[in-house]
Amino acid sequence: MKVAVLGAGAIGAYVGAALHRGGVEVHLIARGPHLKKIRESGVRVESPRGDFTARPHATNNPAEVGPVDHVFLGLKANRYADAGPMVKPLLHDETTIIAAQNGIPWWYFHGVDGEYAGRRIDAVDPDGSVSAALPVERAIGCVVYAATEIASPGVIRHLEGTRFSIGEPTGEISQRCTTFSDAMIAGGLKCPVEPDLRRDIWLKLMGNIAFNPISALTRATMAGICRHIDTRELVVQMMTETLDVATRLGAHPEISIARRLAGAERAGEHKTSTLQDLERGRPLELDVILKAVVELADLTGASAPTLRVVSALADLLNEQVAAPVPG
Repeated sequence: MKVAVLGAGAIGAYVGAALHRGGVEVHLIARGPHLKKIRESGVRVESPRGDFTARPHATNNPAEVGPVDHVFLGLKANRYADAGPMVKPLLHDETTIIAAQNGIPWWYFHGVDGEYAGRRIDAVDPDGSVSAALPVERAIGCVVYAATEIASPGVIRHLEGTRFSIGEPTGEISQRCTTFSDAMIAGGLKCPVEPDLRRDIWLKLMGNIAFNPISALTRATMAGICRHIDTRELVVQMMTETLDVATRLGAHPEISIARRLAGAERAGEHKTSTLQDLERGRPLELDVILKAVVELADLTGASAPTLRVVSALADLLNEQVAAPVPG
């Protein structure tokens, strides 16, 4: 098996190192000091489960890699539309694209029956630009339950979790999924093949849709949001509205809001990825997390008033982050 990791950041490099440790031919596509350090001394993973170093091939040029069996996308979703030229040299007729993204994926209505079959979600796939770059028939969904960070160039700190749930948009338990799952397991990760990955998407989204934008708007940690009585209630309302949208689309995430809140409290003084991006002056990955669900609320007739208000505020904040500094 030959795998390219496009966007070998915290999650991508962690997955690539694990796959390489399990015997897969891995090619990391990275850039900057991170790439330089990986080329010099490999990927160093520091983990409560045991430290290790992997030395996969690393480059900034996908053409140097050539066609692979699987492309694992470690990019933020707001970079997918521009990924086509990077992805194209990696493809052969059967290559899959495994996107480890938060929020609603561009393939969400691919492979389903009913009134929404094949529908495009503008917030996720504006003008079809993402589908053009990443053809939906190649897509395998992936929901990440692992937390990692780049401690320093070439060094990945694994904080918790090893589960990467994957699944076909059609719900089929396909050979291409099971072979990738076997490779991930051989590398020491959990990788169940789910017949209903959309359920996992909504389970994770329940937390992301509330904590990510609120943390960016307030600069608060997850525990801080939970401790404040009014923002805690805001989280409950946003989760309730999200479950309503999911149910209208036929998804039924089986977890209580109280349990989801308890999990967030256990995370402690953790900064969400959105808050970290804000602090670094990066664009916020909120279109797929929040704006997409507001669009789905419009589609299904859900009122979702709280989601709409927070989405408007977060969208304005994102505009401010992206705006050039005067002078």
